[in-house]
Amino acid sequence: MTSTHKPKTIEHDSLRAICRETIHGYVFWSLFQGLGPMIWFYPLNELDISGYETFAATWFFPIVLGHPSILRLVQNRWVLGFLRLLVVASLSSFQAGTTLSRLAILALGVGVSMWVFTATLWNPNPKIRTNTFWGLILGLMLFVMSRIWFVSFIPTWWNDTSNSIIIAIATVAVIDQIISGADIVDHKVGQQTYVDRPRWLTTALGFGSLLYLTHWCFGEVSLIIRWTVHGYPSHGPLPNPWGALVLLCLAVGVYLSPRRQLAQSKVWWLVALASFAALYYLPTWQGYIGGLVLAVYTMSIWPEMTDRLTLCPPARTLFVVMVVYLVEIFFFVWTVAYNFVPGGVYTREHTDYLILAVMAGIFLGLFAGGQKNVPSHTAHVEINNNSNMASRTTNADINNNRTPSRKVLLVLIMVTCAGLLGFVARIPSMPSNIKQNPTDPDKPKVFSAMIWTYHFGYDNKGWPSLERSAQLIKDTGADVVTLLESDASKPFLGNNDLGLWLGERLDMHVDFGPATKDHTWGNLILSKYPIIKSTHHLLPSPHGELAPAVTASVNISGQAVDFVVTHMGNDRDILDRKLQAKFLAKELDNSPNPVIFLGYVTSAPGSRDYKKLLKKGRVKDIDQTDRDRWCEYIMYRDLIRLGYARITHGGLSDTEVQLAKFQIPEDQNDFKDNTRVVTDSSRVDGILKFNTRFGYFHAGHGYFDGHRFHMNTPKYFLP
Repeated sequence: MTSTHKPKTIEHDSLRAICRETIHGYVFWSLFQGLGPMIWFYPLNELDISGYETFAATWFFPIVLGHPSILRLVQNRWVLGFLRLLVVASLSSFQAGTTLSRLAILALGVGVSMWVFTATLWNPNPKIRTNTFWGLILGLMLFVMSRIWFVSFIPTWWNDTSNSIIIAIATVAVIDQIISGADIVDHKVGQQTYVDRPRWLTTALGFGSLLYLTHWCFGEVSLIIRWTVHGYPSHGPLPNPWGALVLLCLAVGVYLSPRRQLAQSKVWWLVALASFAALYYLPTWQGYIGGLVLAVYTMSIWPEMTDRLTLCPPARTLFVVMVVYLVEIFFFVWTVAYNFVPGGVYTREHTDYLILAVMAGIFLGLFAGGQKNVPSHTAHVEINNNSNMASRTTNADINNNRTPSRKVLLVLIMVTCAGLLGFVARIPSMPSNIKQNPTDPDKPKVFSAMIWTYHFGYDNKGWPSLERSAQLIKDTGADVVTLLESDASKPFLGNNDLGLWLGERLDMHVDFGPATKDHTWGNLILSKYPIIKSTHHLLPSPHGELAPAVTASVNISGQAVDFVVTHMGNDRDILDRKLQAKFLAKELDNSPNPVIFLGYVTSAPGSRDYKKLLKKGRVKDIDQTDRDRWCEYIMYRDLIRLGYARITHGGLSDTEVQLAKFQIPEDQNDFKDNTRVVTDSSRVDGILKFNTRFGYFHAGHGYFDGHRFHMNTPKYFLP
C-alpha cells in the first residue's frame, strides 16, 4: 500500500563525515578510472596484446575476502586505516620514475582500494555502509566536477603539483577517519535479516554493467557530446558550455535516487534504453538529449543496485562484477582495434551489441530475483546518530517517500555549483570568443599547415603530453593543425577531450572529427581561422580498421581554403588503402577552392596510393625530392609553396611533425608556384621563416631529446 506521508529526509552522519567520505570516493574513482589507460599504454605502443593486461587482475583482490574471518580482519579499525593509507600512497605512482613502476604501484593501489570498497560496503555497521555509499556517489560528482576545471583531465593524473595536493588532502581525510573512530565495528548491532535476497549472479551482472556505463558515458561531461558531433556548421552542442547540462542531469539523478520506485520501474528502464538508442543512432542535439536522459537514469539507479549488491556474498559477487566490467571495456576496445586483436571480426564496429549487453545486464540486476518491498540495506538506511543502529523502517520508507540527507544534498549542491562555476570561468575560452587578428590588405596572405600523429595525448612513457605539445604547436606558429590518433574520449584512453583542451589553451577553433561512436581513432582539426564548413568521412575499409577523414573549408583572410585530412588504413590492408586513396583523390579533385592534403598514407613516395592522390586529386607534393617518408604527407593545389619542415617528436609521440607554409595567390587564374629550393634561412624574408627555436637546417635523421629540424629541412621555396 502506497504511503501518503510527506517525503522523509534520510539523516546520515555529520557533515564532516560526509565530506571525508566524499574525498575517499574521489580517490577511489581516480584510481579506478586511472588504471585502464596505463594498461593500454603497452598494447598501444606494440599494436598487439602485450601481457601487461594481467595487471587488471588487481581488480579481483576482493576474492580473498570470501572467508568471513579475513573479511572481519580487514574491517578492523586499524587494519582498515592502514589500507586507506596505502590507497592514498598509491596515488604517488604518478611521480614514479618508470612507466612499469608507475603501473605496478597504481595497480596495487586499485587492488587495495577494492579491499576497502568491500570491507566498508559489506560492513555490519549500517552507518559505515551508508556513508561509504554516499561517499562513492558524491566522490564521483566531485571527480566529474574537478575535470571541468582541468578541461576534461583528471587532476590526480595531471602534474606533480596537482597530484601532491590531492595526496595531501586525502591523507588528512584518512587520518581524520582513523582518529574519529568512524571505522569501529560492533558486529552485534545493525544486523538485519532478509528472507528473500536477490540472486547474486544477476545482481553482479547488473552492477558490473552499471559500473561500466557510468565510466563509459559519464566519467567526464563532454563524452556524450563527442558521441554526437557532426561537421560544421551544424556540429551540434559543444562541450563548453553544454557539458554543464550533463553535470546538472547527473545531479538530478542523484537527487531522485532515493525514490526507489523510480529505479524499480520497468518503464523507467525502457526510457533509458530508448535514450541510449537515441544517443547512439541520432545526430547532434537529438542524440545529446537522449544522453541527458540517460545521465539522470544512470545516477538514479545507483542506490537500488547497491542495496541489492550488498545483500549478496561479497567475494564471488564482486568477482563477477569485475569480470562483467572488464569484458565490456575490452569489448569496446575490440570494436575499434579489431584489426589487431583476436576475434575482432565479430566485434567490429558493434557498439550496438555492447549497448544491448549493458542494458540487459542492468535489467537483470534490477528485476531478476529479490522482493521490492524490503527495507534498504545500504543506501537509504536512516541512521540514529546516538548509536550505530539503523532506525526503524516504516512502510513509507520501504516504498518511495524519501529525499536525500540534508548534508548529502548540501554537498551535492556545493559540488554541482562548483562545476557550473568552472564553465563560467571558461567563458572567455568559448569558440565564439576567439579573437581574430585583423587582416592587413597590403601583406601577402601567408599561412602554415601542420600534421602530427598525436598518440592520444600521452608521451612515449605514458605521461600526459598536453602542456608540452601545446607549447610545440604554439612554437611552430601553425595556423591550421590536424592531429591524428586524437580521440581519447574512450574509457581505456582516459576519457580526455584533447580537442577541447588544446582549443581552449591555444585559442583555436576545433573540429573534433568523426564522432567517438563512429569507431575511429580520431582526426581533429585546430584552426586559428574560422571553420566555414566540414564533412566527416568514414573511408572504405572492408578489411582493416575504419579510417577517418575530414574535409573542411577554412576562411583564411577572406579566402576559403579547403583541407582534406586523414589517417588511412594499415599498410597490410591493400584493398582498403586502394579504395581510400580513390575516395580521397575524388575529394581533392572536387574541391572548388585552393586545397591542402594533410594525410597519413602508410605508403612510400611513388607508391600506388601516392600516385593516385597526386594524379586523380590534381595536387602536388610539397617536396617531391623527399623520398624518405612513409606515413605523413602534405600536398596542395592553387597555392604558392613557401617552406617545408620536419621536426622531431622529442618523445611526445612516435611520429614527427611536418609543417608547410603557403601563400594564397592574389589571382587564382594567374600565378606561378615557387620552384627554387634554398636551405639557407638568411636568404628568406622574416615573415616566411620557420621558428629558429627548432634550430636550423639539419641533414639526415636527427636523434634529439627535444624538438629540432631534421631530415634535410627546413627548406624554403623561392620564385
